[in-house]
Amino acid sequence: MTVTTERTDLYPSRGRTEVSVPRKDPVVWSAPGTAGPIAAPDLDSFERDGFLSIADLLGPDEVPAYQAELNRLISDPAIRADERSIVEPQSKEIRSVFEVHRISEVFARLVRDERVVGRARQILGSDVYVHQSRINVKPGFGASGFYWHSDFETWHAEDGMPNMRAVSVSIALTENHDTNGGLMIMPGSHKTFLGCAGETPRDNYKKSLQMQDAGTPSDEALTAFAAEHGIKLFTGRAGSATWFDCNAMHGSGDNITPFPRSNVFIVFNSVENASVEPFAAPVRRPEFIGARDFTPVR
Repeated sequence: MTVTTERTDLYPSRGRTEVSVPRKDPVVWSAPGTAGPIAAPDLDSFERDGFLSIADLLGPDEVPAYQAELNRLISDPAIRADERSIVEPQSKEIRSVFEVHRISEVFARLVRDERVVGRARQILGSDVYVHQSRINVKPGFGASGFYWHSDFETWHAEDGMPNMRAVSVSIALTENHDTNGGLMIMPGSHKTFLGCAGETPRDNYKKSLQMQDAGTPSDEALTAFAAEHGIKLFTGRAGSATWFDCNAMHGSGDNITPFPRSNVFIVFNSVENASVEPFAAPVRRPEFIGARDFTPVR
């Protein structure tokens, strides 16, 4: 006799139509008053807006080492040939390098830095593991952007992340101007899940990491979200950081200026929210994109 178990999908997506579902999970999971590097007013702000900016997560004396490591990685022919490197479809320059905390001890130390992982633990209320890490490179004169999306929609549909209990941090390694393709977030959008229309193609990641298609909200939905929430553009010097909730609607424009924009991007997921099988994709994405090693960061 075969016994099958039904699992509950709190956030349906990739169906015939686009759907809007109120968030069913907390934003800040730790109990009020829990000690940590984030002050209570800032946690309240994160709860309300879905993001938190920090002007100097890394000091000016620390930034050059991370810049040098980024340049080393993108200049290494072996890294370029690795499947973890994603190149721009037009220029063929490196766009992203995934799993940097595994291929670089410099970035591995950053992940373990209490200024970084401590904030993730405080927001998520548990030990955490790295669901994804990467460096993003936006050289000047035409580097393409990242279209509007909720990361959780993809991680839920294609990686099997059950609940909204993950947080990302984008740490600037170059100055973020208001003109060079900086991060944009719709404040408060994390309180609503937007389930996108359309089935997920097999091996969708091979295309989506260069140019998004599946998991992209409609123009009508984005217009409504922007009308309700507005759009916040983040600027700041190298070493600044933005923490944002996994379901925040965000994106970034092309960089047509001469000024490069590069960052390191780390996704922490609660060990109590480990990924299962994908909710709306035929197969899992590779582990360098959606980790299956749930070992807590120590």
